[in-house]
Amino acid sequence: MKKIALVTSCIFLSFIACSDDNGTNMNSDDVDPSGTAFTLQNAFPNLSFSRPVDFQSPGDSSNRIFVVEQGGTIRVFDNSESSASSEMFLDISSLINTNANEQGLLGLAFHPNFESNGFFYVNYTPSTTLSVTSRFQVSSANPNVADVNSELILLEMPQPFTNHNGGQLAFGPDGFLYIASGDGGSGGDPGNNAQNRSNLLGNILRIDVDGTSNGLNYAIPANNPFVGEPNIREEIFAYGFRNPWRMSFDTQTGDLWSGDVGQDEREEINLVTIGGNYGWRLFEGTFCFSGDCNTAGLVPPVFEYAHNGNDQSITGGHVYRGSLTPSLAGNYIYADFIDGRIWALDIASSSSEDTLLINSNLNISSFGLDAQNELYICAFDGSIYRLVEN
Repeated sequence: MKKIALVTSCIFLSFIACSDDNGTNMNSDDVDPSGTAFTLQNAFPNLSFSRPVDFQSPGDSSNRIFVVEQGGTIRVFDNSESSASSEMFLDISSLINTNANEQGLLGLAFHPNFESNGFFYVNYTPSTTLSVTSRFQVSSANPNVADVNSELILLEMPQPFTNHNGGQLAFGPDGFLYIASGDGGSGGDPGNNAQNRSNLLGNILRIDVDGTSNGLNYAIPANNPFVGEPNIREEIFAYGFRNPWRMSFDTQTGDLWSGDVGQDEREEINLVTIGGNYGWRLFEGTFCFSGDCNTAGLVPPVFEYAHNGNDQSITGGHVYRGSLTPSLAGNYIYADFIDGRIWALDIASSSSEDTLLINSNLNISSFGLDAQNELYICAFDGSIYRLVEN
């Protein structure tokens, strides 16, 4: 997230993709010709959350939902519209720095074998200068309560500033844990961290949580792209990101998608591939940010949009593979945190066209999937929503 601010727009516009002067796909104010209309439905009307930033299903047979609250708690409840209460699954608020708007408990991922081993992973900021990825385990006495004393710290990452922490965690179809890391913050990446592969900032990382190596509480996958290269962190899977705010794997293809929050000009969506350099701070999307406009070796975004009005901070989403909203099948659903608009990007189109689904007037912080791959939307009004086709 670029910033956490209660700024929304009351203007209802319909967007489809067009091209700017460079031929890059950008949003426009054209009316959506499909006529498809959506509304937001409160998925759990009896529940409310404090700054929800992640929504996860554990991949077991329980049909439970886990919602991460930025202040340091995780709530668990049955995936039912009639759920009347949630339980405290984990409370590490005492470990977390919340003095800065972009810090806190930021990500949650369940081990692929969670049902048998009870392991889950979180990303949080214990201070203004550090972010941590840790493993916890479920209590042996109660599956709805985590053992707060079971923490095993896997990875500590110095943070030179208090913004651009990334923090999304996700297990890939390869069984490895992927970690989204921002560039360390401030503006313009003053340390050029995203292009400096000797540190962990500005990257998508990939680690093997089922192994250990060289004194670490994890192992480096043998096919990580920079294994054995001098002066490069071997955890790096892809690099050149400013603040990858929410990444996800397509449950059908295994492709890794990520939003990346821009500086002053562009918000971008990336299809993340092994070893790719996504350009920041040389480029902001396809905008030449640094003055060095050589694109050789850089991976361009699949889609980008300009800062128009309050469109200023992308929240990456998911490729929809559920069954309740068939018109969205195969589309990447994403939003803008500041403006509150939600779009569907047609990833099968060679021109990568997007369509405005709804202007929610909400600060949308994250998307998530349940066990049936149905899509949910976390908003800072404290509710979890679903898109419903009219």
